[in-house]
Amino acid sequence: MKHKDGKPVSHPDKKSRAVPMAIMFVVLCGFSFYLGGIYCTEKDKIEAKDVAKVVSSSKESSTAPLQIKPTAFPECSSDYQDYTPCTDPKRWKKYGNHRLTFMERHCPPVFERKQCLIPPPDGYKPPIKWPKSRDQCWYRNVPYDWINKQKSNQNWLRKEGDKFLFPGGGTMFPRGVGAYVDLMQDLIPEMKDGTIRTAIDTGCGVASWGGDLLDRGILTVSLAPRDNHEAQVQFALERGIPAILGIISTQRLPFPSNAFDMAHCSRCLIPWTEFGGIYLLEVHRILRPGGFWVLSGPPVNYENRWRGWNTTVEEQKSDYDKLQELLTSMCFKLYDKKDDIAVWQKASDNNCYSKKLANTDAYPPKCDDSLEPDSAWYTPLRPCVVVPSPKIKKSVMESIPKWPERLHVTPERISDIPGGSASVFKHDDSKWKIRAKHYKKLLPALGSDKIRNIMDMNTVYGGFAAAVIDDPLWVMNVVSSYAANTLPVVFDRGLIGTFHDWCEAFSTYPRTYDLLHLDGLFTAESQRYKPLSDMIKQTEMHGTVGLTIYLPSAGVEKSIPLPASQCDMKNVLLEMDRILRPTGYAVIRESSYFVDAISTIAKGMRWSCRKENTEYGVEKEKILICQKKLWYSSNQSSR
Repeated sequence: MKHKDGKPVSHPDKKSRAVPMAIMFVVLCGFSFYLGGIYCTEKDKIEAKDVAKVVSSSKESSTAPLQIKPTAFPECSSDYQDYTPCTDPKRWKKYGNHRLTFMERHCPPVFERKQCLIPPPDGYKPPIKWPKSRDQCWYRNVPYDWINKQKSNQNWLRKEGDKFLFPGGGTMFPRGVGAYVDLMQDLIPEMKDGTIRTAIDTGCGVASWGGDLLDRGILTVSLAPRDNHEAQVQFALERGIPAILGIISTQRLPFPSNAFDMAHCSRCLIPWTEFGGIYLLEVHRILRPGGFWVLSGPPVNYENRWRGWNTTVEEQKSDYDKLQELLTSMCFKLYDKKDDIAVWQKASDNNCYSKKLANTDAYPPKCDDSLEPDSAWYTPLRPCVVVPSPKIKKSVMESIPKWPERLHVTPERISDIPGGSASVFKHDDSKWKIRAKHYKKLLPALGSDKIRNIMDMNTVYGGFAAAVIDDPLWVMNVVSSYAANTLPVVFDRGLIGTFHDWCEAFSTYPRTYDLLHLDGLFTAESQRYKPLSDMIKQTEMHGTVGLTIYLPSAGVEKSIPLPASQCDMKNVLLEMDRILRPTGYAVIRESSYFVDAISTIAKGMRWSCRKENTEYGVEKEKILICQKKLWYSSNQSSR
């Protein structure tokens, strides 16, 4: 999924009309690559649209690795211990209340970014190991009393001594999540046989539903905003359960279309029928054809529950009828219903869409072709139905291989990726088995109970996650919003992930991952990160940050404007420090050009790093094995 920042136009000089045809061809070449900003000469034909090539060529011709000045980063004040830069409650007043947009991602500008180390809470200690962590965590690691007082009667959690205990309750299942999921499995047999592998839980509470499903072979992304429930997502990750900060508001969720096998809402308070059903349309987009949507809570079972909802039976019946009508218009059908749980299934083929959306007056209408179904990084929600591509035949629920077979079967959507093929996929799968084996030699903690939450910061096909699938851990696969859109392949394999741009902070709390894996991010996106090389320098051009590329052989400079959120390698590593747990690890696989600079920055963050060879011992690429130190704040609150 490529970023859509514009690039400068290369206008041909009027005098060029008089030059020979050969030179005219060069000028027309530059104009034809309007968006790429190609600079052409007889001696140098360097594409400015791909600055990485310039950097790569400069690095190959230079034997000296990148060197930067050592910096010791200061501590942030103690009231930044749970700082989430792009979902910071301190900045909510700057944004509107309409549809809770203030809870969406709003990252601070460059000049407001914190270049300090986030301290842990007083008394923090390494988390309890999995699987005990599913049922308990240290109170001092997530010291929130409000949620304990408000939700203890629903058995979300309760405080005992120096721990929080998680009985497995929820608003709609105060007697325990196990019996709740048992009933759900009776309604959806596909949860038992490997058909359903991936799920999303909107408004997840403390992620008890997702935690229970792990033992049943279903991998769930628990989603919740940073709100007055205080640290729902932080509790989930502290327990060792996959989770991410997010809200369905005005922008698409950071997932591709046709991704999840199941979506769940247990009294999540999302107004599904308001605003033209736009929130439900987003669930429809990310749900795989033939996938299931599960709702418990209002207005389901309104006949017996309405008295406890501060409403009337007539109002609840009207809400249920509206919901059913809206779902039908989106080609969902009621699959089954019992007690407080109702299940709808998304159409497996396009026959329903052809009939319902043939009428131009139908609502919701079909999305036009200009709206990319997988575009999901700061993409506004639209009140229209994303109809699955008719090419998707083997990816529908009834056709996709069951888990665990689907992990190593080539997904059909790999053909949508430039250069993607079955042979490329198989090679990647084999490559990561070798790499993971080598990683475990370098870092014996990988594969043990010391490492539970892992993030692969710039995956391609989820190969690393697949290679460690039998270990007691889970992997959040991140696909760069600037890279090729490979995330559908990750989901088709039965893995989970999200889009992200590492120029910004990730949607999670501090201290939430045990291991971060980075595979050539700075090399692959070298045009976006500084410092890059002696050939590239940061400039100010009319108030916007830009790059000037010097072409020695041509004796000219070529300027390319960049967004104000230009990346800095230092900021990326500081973000890694924010989300990495104390005593946690980072496995950084990078070109030899970058590793020394990364190691220098890491030392300033109080990390200890050692440089190792890759599995093949090549000189052009090295591996850094780093560990974050546990330290406590010496600064007072000043926020």
